[in-house]
Amino acid sequence: MALIEIRIHGRGGQGAVTSSQVLAIAAFHSGKQSQAFPNFGVERTGAPVESYVRIDDKPINLRQHVYDPDYVIVLDSSLIDAVDVTNGLQPNGVVIVNTDKRTEQLRKLSGFKVHSINITKIALDVIGKPFVNIAALGAFCKLSGLVSLEALDKAIDELFSARGKVAVAELNKNAANAVFEATE
Repeated sequence: MALIEIRIHGRGGQGAVTSSQVLAIAAFHSGKQSQAFPNFGVERTGAPVESYVRIDDKPINLRQHVYDPDYVIVLDSSLIDAVDVTNGLQPNGVVIVNTDKRTEQLRKLSGFKVHSINITKIALDVIGKPFVNIAALGAFCKLSGLVSLEALDKAIDELFSARGKVAVAELNKNAANAVFEATE
């Protein structure tokens, strides 16, 4: 497997950084090498934020932003109008968008492999709150095949249960699994 790069777009406070950490841990549990890191400065809640993940079979020595991602995860569809979320996206790259719109309605993303999933609705149904950051990783698992759901569940447990948030871990695992099932 060649190096795979993922860029996660969110707004400050939505958990883009946490989701990149969980995805990197899940990749590790899937037998891969991984790294995760954020890109933000003094942004405040609601400002656009990017977080990155790299996954490979061999050690990753690259230490720079992700400029040409293979996958883009958009946690808030309003970012499509605020940021060029497809900037540098590889020709066969995949965009995962949390939206209630159908893929055909996302005109700014035409020409790309786009998967629109109403992750917010699933999060509200499963968690009771619009926490989409971890749930969105279920779609990545399904579409990429790089990380198993079992590894994702283990990573969620590792991050949340270790902090004494066992109930939060369970809700996030259930939401990620529901998004996995809803992803086409």
